[in-house]
This record gives sequence, C-alpha cells and structure tokens, in this order.
Amino acid sequence: MFQKILIANRGEIACRVAATAKRMGIKTVAVYSDADAQAKHVQVCDEAVHIGGSAPKDSYLRWERILQAAKDTGAQAVHPGYGFLSENEDFAKACAAAGLVFIGPPASAILAMGLKAESKQLMEKAGVPLVPGYHAADQDPALLQREADRIGYPALIKASAGGGGKGMRVVNSSSEFADALASCKREAINSFGDDAVLIEKYVQRPRHIEIQVFGDSHGNCVYLFERDCSVQRRHQKVLEEAPAPGMTDALRKQMGEAAVAAAKAVNYVGAGTVEFIVEQTGYDSPESMKFFFMEMNTRLQVEHPVTEAITGLDLVEWQLRVASGEPLPLQQSDLRIHGHAIEARICAENPDNNFLPATGTLAVYRKPRCSSFEISDKHLGVRIDDGVREGDTISPFYDSMVAKLIVHGDTRAQALARLDEALSQTRIVGLTTNVQFLRHIIRTDSFATAKLDTALIPREEKALFAQEPLGLALTAAAVVANTLHRERALKGHDPFSSRDGWRAYGVATRNFGFVFHGASYNAVLTYAHDGNLQLCVADVDGEVSGTLAYREDGDVLRISFAGQHARVQVFHELQGHEEVAHVFAPQGATRITVVDALAHAGEVQEAGGRLTAPMPGKVVSFAVAAGDKVKAGQPLAVMEAMKMEHTIAAPTDGDVLELLYAPGDQVAEGAELLKLKV
Repeated sequence: MFQKILIANRGEIACRVAATAKRMGIKTVAVYSDADAQAKHVQVCDEAVHIGGSAPKDSYLRWERILQAAKDTGAQAVHPGYGFLSENEDFAKACAAAGLVFIGPPASAILAMGLKAESKQLMEKAGVPLVPGYHAADQDPALLQREADRIGYPALIKASAGGGGKGMRVVNSSSEFADALASCKREAINSFGDDAVLIEKYVQRPRHIEIQVFGDSHGNCVYLFERDCSVQRRHQKVLEEAPAPGMTDALRKQMGEAAVAAAKAVNYVGAGTVEFIVEQTGYDSPESMKFFFMEMNTRLQVEHPVTEAITGLDLVEWQLRVASGEPLPLQQSDLRIHGHAIEARICAENPDNNFLPATGTLAVYRKPRCSSFEISDKHLGVRIDDGVREGDTISPFYDSMVAKLIVHGDTRAQALARLDEALSQTRIVGLTTNVQFLRHIIRTDSFATAKLDTALIPREEKALFAQEPLGLALTAAAVVANTLHRERALKGHDPFSSRDGWRAYGVATRNFGFVFHGASYNAVLTYAHDGNLQLCVADVDGEVSGTLAYREDGDVLRISFAGQHARVQVFHELQGHEEVAHVFAPQGATRITVVDALAHAGEVQEAGGRLTAPMPGKVVSFAVAAGDKVKAGQPLAVMEAMKMEHTIAAPTDGDVLELLYAPGDQVAEGAELLKLKV
C-alpha cells in the first residue's frame, strides 16, 4: 500500500479522498491555486503545494507542476478526483513516465472511452445497444446538419470529449441546428480542448441510469448496482439515488452485465461508470424499459456516495487498493443492496433566474445534523461531503457546487423524509443557492411517486419556481421578533439601549419598513400596557393584525402571530447599503429587505439604458453591434461563467448605443456590458 499520495484536485472530492487516506494511514499532499490558498482541502491534507493562478488552466490543469509537486514531496501515486485531469490519457501516461501510479484506469481505457464517438463504435462491436446517431470523425457542419435531419428532431448535440452537461444542446428543428452547433463547439473547446461533437436521437421520456463498475489488474470486474440520475437541469445532475426506483432484478442484472462487458472490452481497472439512457413507455411499466449505451466515465463519479451508502463500501478505499495492485475485495456474489440512498447537490445558483451561478462569501454556513463519516455503517442516516467552511468564498473560477447532501434509509420513503429534514436544517447566507429548490423537487408528486425522467423539472415548473413558502406576514413577524430578541440581549449590557416600549402613560409604537419580492410594505408594532405586543402588517391586499409572541428555544425563536406558529432562525446580511434578513423555518426559507428610510435619503435612481452582467465571468461574444435595433427577448451577448455559457437577452425593445467590452474580456457582476436606448 502507498505511504503517500498526491490529490490532483480541489474542493469536496479532495477532502473526500483525504478522509479515506487518513483512515488508512496514508499521508496526503494537496495542490492549490491562488484562489484556494486558504481552502479546506489545503488544511485537511498533511502537506500542500502551490501550483499557480486561480484559473484552472494556470493551476489544476498544469500537470507538469502537479508532477513536480509529487516528486518534491515524495508521493508515490496521484489521485485525480473527478473533473480537471481525471480523464486525460496524456496525464495518466505522464504519471507513469514519472514513476507515479495513476489512481485510475490505464491510459488506453481513458482514450478508448474518452471520445464518445469512438466509444460508441467500440460498444456497437461489443453488442451493447446504442441510441441511433452519428458518431463518425467527419465534423463538417453541413454533414452534421444532414445527419441531424436524417436522424430526426428533437436531436441531441454532444461534445465528443465532454461531460457534466457541457457542450450539449437539444435541438428541436433544423433551423436551430447551426447556432446550437456553434455554441456546443465553443463550450467544448473551452472545457475540453476538443470541439468534436456527435449527434444522437433525443429519446423521449428518458431516464438516466448508470452502473458503477470496478475492475482490477487481475482480470476481475464487478458491478456495484445502479444509480438513477434522471433529475437534471441544463443536462447536469441535481438529485441522484440508488437503487433506481422501479428497477426489476432481471433488468438490473442485464444492465450490470452489459456494463461489465463494456469495461472488459477496454481492460478496465479501477472505478468507472457506464451510463445508459433508458426509454420507458410509462412510469408504471418497468418491464417495458429499454436501455441504450451513452458513455463511460473513466473516473469516480460525483454521486458515488449513494453507492457507498447502499453497499456499505468505501469506493475510494477500493481505488487505493486496486491501484496498489491488490485484487478486488469482493466478488459479484458477495455484493448486496441495503436500503435506499439519495444525494442532493447544493449549488451556488439562482434557480428562479435560469440557474445562473452565484458567487460570494459563505457568511453563514450551518450544516444539518450528520452521522459520523463511517461508510461501513449501513444506517448512515445523513452525510455531508463538502470542501468549504463558513467564511469561505465561492469564486467564479470553478464549478458552483457547495456541498453534497447524502441521506440513507431503510426505504425510499424514509430516505426522502430524511432528505427534506436535512435540507430544512441547512443554513446558507451570503449567496443564492438551490436549497429551497431541492426541497420543492422532492415534494412534487413526480419525484415522491418516482415518476422519473429527465424532463421532470420542466414538467413540474409551476411547483418548483418562484415559490414563497413563508409569506409576508410570518416573515415580517419573524424579523420583528428577532429584532426585539437581539435588543433584549443587549439590554443587560446597556439599559439605555433598551427599546422595550415602556411608558408611564399612553402606548408606544414602532414602524418597520420592508421590501418583499420587489414591493414595499409597512409593519407597525404597538407595545400594550399589559405587556403584549400587537403587530399590524400592511400590504396591497389589506392588513394582517394580531398579538406577536416569541420565546427562545435553543438557537431558534418560537414565534406566534395571526394564527401562525413557527420555529425560525433569522440572519442579517448587509448587501451594499441594504440590510437583508434571511428567515429560515421548517416550512422553508425566504429573505426580506429591512428598509432604513434615512439610509436612502437624497439618492437619485438612474433610469434605464444599462444592461449589466448578471454574474462575474468572461464575455464570449456579442450578437449585436452599435446602432442595431433590438426586440425584448432578443439575444444580445453570451457570457461564460463556472464552465458554462449563458445567453443574455434584451429586457425590452431599444437601440444599441455602444458595446463596452470585447469578446474575451473578464467582467465583474453588475458590470455594464452595453448601452441600450429604450
């Protein structure tokens, strides 16, 4: 077994690998960029080496620096994690040439499966079912268009060297093809250095089911069952679970054996995932499901913890043992499924704004109650895999994932209940996340009853987006109660700061101004002589009045107002000149701006004519020029942030006066991209 390994990655996967290595008595070396100098993965490893600038191309993709770091620290092997260099056959070869063990498959297997077109040709020879499509080398755009027309629409364009939803577009008609192809190729060259694509028929009502395989250097290969990854946005996974709901024993065996055959076709060693697209004629007829090979990911997957939860195995330990030359710890007949597991990806993004990525500081980062990190415990309960701590910054240089929340239960229903409870206990302030969106998904009828396919999110759109779980009255009451609670806490230190409303005669009132979902509201608090607090919240539909009562319960407040009761936590955050209160309750979470009338006195609001960047990133292209007339909704520019392209559309009709940046320029969030005369 190795004495020391270098982890050629960052974030939660670097921390995840380090945890198993530490348990096995293996020393670890971290590498880090400028942006990650104080990162969690640097702190949890035994040693750390700086390898370059913040952008991946200046650090985590510079394998010569990584290999030098391994040599300088005496590491014997390199674990690539996932992403970055994990599926780069040249890096695997360079490790071997440097006398280092690459903790992954042979370079030949990475090469064979890394290019989607070639891998599909290989699978076709092996008799694995394929989706109808074009997988050849000729990349002439006119030929690709003809092939898409032949296959029929909707068609799917996929980067041949891609993954993670990058370089992928669904095209609904021939007229859309050219623009979609150009966008895919740009994204592919930026993410993978290769703009080759393949074309496939877009399967209707598809499920995304993948098989975890593991091979060793002694000729053994097993499958560790399946994961359902059908719930996706932008072709990227949101929720993953194991085992797949509705999977029959016969289909599981058939898919598992096909996955093992695929792995053996390339003499696979280590952890890998064979991904299938599964066609279903109905949600309640699993016997009708047909599967087609999509691709093989020649690395550990982001969602590997759900497989660990249902098998009671540590897949990173298996990686280390296999890479050191040991045979697989178990054979196929030894493997069993225990219970059900679900993983939710907590990401810094705004689901209500087309999932635009968010950046910022984790001013508050409170995790749910978790089990200890003992993968062998079949009743794991709740687990968090992350690479951040409270106070850390989510930057625009890397992907948007903050953490992975994994739950395990005896049944799917129990796992679902645990997931909702764990999400309800998650507190993140400082940037926008998808935590509440995840809760909305798992509460839908489609997810709760396992009516799964990759269109679940658009199908349940009304239940998922622009949801307000608490409402104005309860939110305002929570903020008022928390304000009073904070003032009472200060009273013992400074009685002159007390604002408890005591009067020798008459009554005292206080006014609170709020902005909630873009509209202004007012709340009046009255201190009665009997000690009760009367609150009146006024909105466009009238007034909500009642007695406000609250009491401390550990680190939360129990509040009661107008017939509503809740256990709440309130965190205040300054955003520019505004104070934003974040309210968390078991029902959900929301935010409200606390208005200080004096803070905005004398301000002049600038009228229209500006179009700004919704997030920090790089300008890819402009679709307009100075002097052009544009219509509302017309694409104006394309930006790239967190490895994905985002199209920015005109908010209204107008005339383009001036472009303020050029393609390739880096811009900050809120930067004015162009001047628009409306």
